[in-house]
Amino acid sequence: MRVSTLIEMARDQGIRLPENLVDNVALHVPADQRGWFRFQRAYDAARKVVRSESAMRRIVREAAEDDAREGSRRLEIQIDPTSYAPFVGGITPALEIVRDEAIQASRATGVEVGVIVAASRIRHPLEARTLARLAAKYAGDGVGDVVGFGLSNDERRGSTPEWASAFRIAHKAGLPGVPHGGELLGPEHVRDVLTSLHPTRIGHGVRASEDPELVKQIVDAGIAFEVCPASNVSLGVYATPAQVPVRALMGAGATIALGADDPLLFLSRLTRQYELLREAGFTDTELAGLAKQSIAASFAHPAAQRRWQAEVDAWLASEPDVRSNKGGANRD
Repeated sequence: MRVSTLIEMARDQGIRLPENLVDNVALHVPADQRGWFRFQRAYDAARKVVRSESAMRRIVREAAEDDAREGSRRLEIQIDPTSYAPFVGGITPALEIVRDEAIQASRATGVEVGVIVAASRIRHPLEARTLARLAAKYAGDGVGDVVGFGLSNDERRGSTPEWASAFRIAHKAGLPGVPHGGELLGPEHVRDVLTSLHPTRIGHGVRASEDPELVKQIVDAGIAFEVCPASNVSLGVYATPAQVPVRALMGAGATIALGADDPLLFLSRLTRQYELLREAGFTDTELAGLAKQSIAASFAHPAAQRRWQAEVDAWLASEPDVRSNKGGANRD
């Protein structure tokens, strides 16, 4: 959500927002239990203003519009329908609203929007099974379809195997698994996610870099890392973007999809992730390689992936001043 949209929605509903949500200062907390709770409180406060179909549609539409301005080609937006179900008549209407707006936003902006349904670690695993069955009902590979099934929130909550049955339901429907893991917790947690949930992509996963054998296992399995440098720094996992182990993972042969994670709280969208790595010394060739990996790790149709990767190649082949002016490292 845009900060301006958050402020407008809160004002219209008479909701008072915490100062740290409207001060245009990025949330930055240590990655300990207290720090995570601070992040979660801010996230929950923002989510409380989303209480209608029109609000849900606006968020999806504006997300696509903002991605289009950055030069993006594909947006895979993640939703937990249970958060909005009380205001629109249930989890099924909530998901249908997001899917319908994803289709309309795709047509209006040219950005392909796919939907990922995600369960939450702070809810009962049986709810995850319900969400998995809902996701399976709308599974597909077209614009607005459900393209994956995830697991989000504090990775230190619950026992990962408790969500295995939900992921089996999703996998049976052909949905790739995209759970979070390996940001706040280390290699053993990542192993648990791999064994229990069999992901196609792992949200973050950067702490796997502490165990080269584990990284090799992930690479050999063809699992992609969703890496969000701004998130890692904002939550205190690493002190600076340069410390985020993108280069180490690249050197090990990993597929990396750069992502923005939470632009509202971290005030850092997709383009900024590429800028952070450029500032850390990554070359145009390396940035183009990351953009192409992000495309390959998406769940877009192969023909669309080839078209977008050709655009990245064209950007890299252009003159340096053209690359700088176009800001072409955003292509994802």
